[in-house]
Amino acid sequence: MVNDSVPFIFEQARNSMRPVIQGTSCMVVTGHPLATQAAMRILQQGGNAVDAGVAAGICMSVVHSDMVNFAGVAPIMLYEASSGELVTIDGLGRWPRKASVDFFLQHHGGQIPPGILTAVVPAAPDAWIQALKKYGTMTFTDVTRDAIHLAENGFPMHRFMSGHIKSAVEDYRQWQTTAAVFLPNGRPPEPGEVFYQKDLAWTLKQMVRAEQKARFEGREKALKAARDEFYHGSIAKIISDYHQKHGGLLTLEDFADYHVKLEIPPKITFKDYEVYGCGPWSQGPALLQALNFVECFDLKTIGHNSTGYIHFITEALKLVFSDREKYIGDPEFVDVPLKGLLSKDYASRRVREIDPERAMPEMPQAGDPWHYQGLLAGGSASIPNNQAGSSTQAGKYDHVDTSYVAVVDRHGNVFSAVPSDIPTNTPIIPPTGLAVSSRGVQSRVDKNHPSCIEPGKRPRLTPNPCMLFKDDRPCMVVGTPGGDVQCQAVLQVILNMIVFGMDPQEAVEAPRFATFSFPSSFAPHAYRPGLLKVENRVNGSIIQQLKAKGHNVGLWPQWAWKAGGVCTIVFDRMQGVLSAGADPRRESYAMGW
Repeated sequence: MVNDSVPFIFEQARNSMRPVIQGTSCMVVTGHPLATQAAMRILQQGGNAVDAGVAAGICMSVVHSDMVNFAGVAPIMLYEASSGELVTIDGLGRWPRKASVDFFLQHHGGQIPPGILTAVVPAAPDAWIQALKKYGTMTFTDVTRDAIHLAENGFPMHRFMSGHIKSAVEDYRQWQTTAAVFLPNGRPPEPGEVFYQKDLAWTLKQMVRAEQKARFEGREKALKAARDEFYHGSIAKIISDYHQKHGGLLTLEDFADYHVKLEIPPKITFKDYEVYGCGPWSQGPALLQALNFVECFDLKTIGHNSTGYIHFITEALKLVFSDREKYIGDPEFVDVPLKGLLSKDYASRRVREIDPERAMPEMPQAGDPWHYQGLLAGGSASIPNNQAGSSTQAGKYDHVDTSYVAVVDRHGNVFSAVPSDIPTNTPIIPPTGLAVSSRGVQSRVDKNHPSCIEPGKRPRLTPNPCMLFKDDRPCMVVGTPGGDVQCQAVLQVILNMIVFGMDPQEAVEAPRFATFSFPSSFAPHAYRPGLLKVENRVNGSIIQQLKAKGHNVGLWPQWAWKAGGVCTIVFDRMQGVLSAGADPRRESYAMGW
């Protein structure tokens, strides 16, 4: 039995490829060993979780630059132990002033073409610096030292990144500036070859120089100087000039106007836990909704990864994603019925639509959460069920990007970030080494869609960190890459620990599944009615039973990296122990002390 007096009691004997990493002072887990080491070095130098998390996040834009870009997105959730404050930093760019649905209808046939027209204002630099300024203790110079070293002096190319580059060679060849970085000597780098990004090092050093010039004015003004170099200085000018020359939309005014947004995250309760997710500028509410929906079932009795378990969770997710499609968008532009969507009563009513014996063949109609806000039905229009799209192909923008960073320090501060953005659908702009955030592909050229393009609007972002509390204190931090799989993978890992008593490493290693029976978040928003992907470690008889229920089952490999790369840290406050799980599907790595 799970003991409710402490956050987690791991019921099962270890049955995993890696040991659980444990410590009593601090813990780090990220998507790459070098980023994890960079965070640990900061902690050992006296920095806090925010300093270490920012250092790791910026390192990820070097050692995993096929999936993370310094000029990309970096949504953050952090907890400050001394004040008890929990906040999100959206770390998400906004559409340029010149962007509109009409522009793409008139000039590009209603499509968002690959290249610089996918660009929104880079958000990650401001997110990292604002986190440092408000919650950190170190300078930009301190936290970028390792990233600059790795970019300038190189690091050994790892198998995962090498394989990913090899799988997308033609995408890297679209732009000469991108190929020059990722296809040195005209070919993808092999594992073990030293890989350099000297232009990216130049950009980081430009910001460091600006900070150093202002260092005698105090830490806060020095951090502002580093930020200003990016958003008001040489880097903004280089990027905006490139856009003007090549038909892009970003201007110096777009850079100058940009600021990340800090806010208190929404929450739900799941059993004895409070679960905090990101707001509707992201798909974060979908994870919270999913937990509400699956709480209506006796999952323990149904059995982990049984036919009934996979069926019920898949069907619940179809309901959740139908609501995401209709209601979720930047709340500064869209009236999002968040209270209704996260209502327990709404969840209990919605799950009645699930047939225990038959899978829904396509995305169901969205529900009516307005009733649970005390309002009549209304709000954003949706794409009707039979017009959601018919493509069964991945599409040009079937993103496989993103990584993850989590840190807990000796003071109890907690940092969680999901940095992202890729260099394969937008060019690297010389001499910056930056592929500016292409998150515009998560918007719609449709004025009736909640995530439609509007000047200054944020696309609906897939990356979304989350955190669990018990007795008003953090007890788990968790996140993953994976696009539309993110909420699904995190949901399963949370259930693996809370419902089935798995330790963190077992929980992230357990076989996964994911539905794709909804329009993809990425242009051209491919829709695959009924598709359910399952790792082939799931028993063959269960797969046949799922097919018999009407699921269009497709098999992933045994350890499918497209099933996510979940990392997590859990807290045993009674024993004073931190435990981490790092997903072996990717390059994830945990360290603690």
